[in-house]
Amino acid sequence: MTSTDLRALFDAQYHASRAHVAVPLVVKRERLLRMRKLLDEHGGTLAAAVEADFGVRSPRLTEVADMFVLHTLIAHTLKHLARWMRPQKVRTPLYLLPASARIERQPLGVVGVISPWNYPVQLALAPAITALAAGNRVMIKPSELTPHTSAQLERLLAQFFTPDEVCVVQGDAAVASAFAALPFDHLVFTGSTAVGRKVAQAAAVNLTPTTLELGGKSPCILDADCRLEDAALKIAHGKLLNAGQTCIAPDYVLLPRGSEGAFADAYRAAVAKLFPRIAGNKDYASIISPRHLARLRTMLQQAQTQGAEVLSMDPAPDKPVAPGAATLDGATHRQMAPVLVLGATSEMQLMQEEIFGPILPVVSYDRLDDAIAHINAGPRPLALYWFGNSDAVRDDVLARTVSGGVSVNDTLMHIAHDNLPFGGVGDSGWGAYHGEPGYLRFCHQKSVLIQSRWSLGALFYPPYGARLDSTLKLLRRIL
Repeated sequence: MTSTDLRALFDAQYHASRAHVAVPLVVKRERLLRMRKLLDEHGGTLAAAVEADFGVRSPRLTEVADMFVLHTLIAHTLKHLARWMRPQKVRTPLYLLPASARIERQPLGVVGVISPWNYPVQLALAPAITALAAGNRVMIKPSELTPHTSAQLERLLAQFFTPDEVCVVQGDAAVASAFAALPFDHLVFTGSTAVGRKVAQAAAVNLTPTTLELGGKSPCILDADCRLEDAALKIAHGKLLNAGQTCIAPDYVLLPRGSEGAFADAYRAAVAKLFPRIAGNKDYASIISPRHLARLRTMLQQAQTQGAEVLSMDPAPDKPVAPGAATLDGATHRQMAPVLVLGATSEMQLMQEEIFGPILPVVSYDRLDDAIAHINAGPRPLALYWFGNSDAVRDDVLARTVSGGVSVNDTLMHIAHDNLPFGGVGDSGWGAYHGEPGYLRFCHQKSVLIQSRWSLGALFYPPYGARLDSTLKLLRRIL
């Protein structure tokens, strides 16, 4: 796609958004219902496309992690949209009475979405759904690493929406760069912190506000009294969903010194329960590309060289691949077995970068204060997970750490709560687009004051003198 084509798509949406500023509830609902119809009728097609892009990834995983999330989002939005749209009355201060005031929620205009490859349907359509609910037009730039999914998204959205409502732009990094430079009314990016910085810089040229959903080192803290087997199972599920290629996947574990062996045993049992075999198991996704796999292996080799103990968690390492499991480009060879890394240190690459794979480093602590200090010494994470039984300790940990979101005695699940905003803080991003906070993210909240004919504003007009002094003196006593 040329820059001219890209600009033409944007201009069509821009002019449509300016010609139809007020978008009634019936139009917003109808657009959401079209999106739901698309997912209902073509969800299988999209899941098959995701599987083709990954090589190994069960359509059921896509149903859980992509489609179900989108269905619940649409249902929640349809249920609450009328309330979200209502002007919000606000109390008027004494000195402005008898005027009245309200906040009107208006669409921004054209919203751009740059989506990643790891959940290529959910992370393309979720922000688009919320932006449409707010009355905006949407342009989507999906990842070039999932070409089958991107092609299907373009084809299907063109069937259900006009180009000036929703459109998909395919292309490589150069197209993404040109896309980010368009003068959107809002731009959503999901991806790495490094690329997020570039997107923010490009958007800043046009003063385009952004929502950046990034990543980071999301820790799990195990308190001494936690139920180890339960914690290990939930950590394994959170870590190994999509083979660790999840922005809020647990990135490392902080646990009391001396419990490393017990946790390793519990984690091994949890992995075997979830995935009795790795190679050829369609429930266990492959790493997206050979380049990404090579990076993960390099991180492991470096950790071993620096003294870490690397434990494979493959429950059936010598079991042959099931017949028919082989896929195009040998994707079963990209099914990287889960690995536990004991003795991880801050000097290791896997403790400096978001891992985005099935490698789980373990860091031991002597006091809980040490664990908190470790977290606070680095960039603020996208998610934090705490496992324990004491409400007081839990609240102390949450009070002394800052993260985008938290799940207590679980992983990942806070993202599924439609009434909780989802987003990062600092290096893990800014802004949120779930639920009503997301709706407001894609709205302009316009302040409206309606003056009364009995306004007392003239008391503050010049020429200034004794009348103003008396008025101010009285107000200071009252307020």
